[in-house]
Amino acid sequence: MEGSDVLTVNQLVEEYEAFPEATVRWWIFNADRNGFRQCLLRIGGRVYIDRQAFKDWLFAQRVVCD
Repeated sequence: MEGSDVLTVNQLVEEYEAFPEATVRWWIFNADRNGFRQCLLRIGGRVYIDRQAFKDWLFAQRVVCD
């Protein structure tokens, strides 16, 4: 699935090494509160992450400091 628009948690962690698996799973667990829900695709019991939605969400989290 290299280059796919949909990633498993493990694939996301491998591609974006700055974010440990525990962090990604925390984002998923708290998705309704932190807006991460927009990145998720739930099919059956599996959770997938939309690559572009993740990038959009990630950059929306930036805090600009003066």
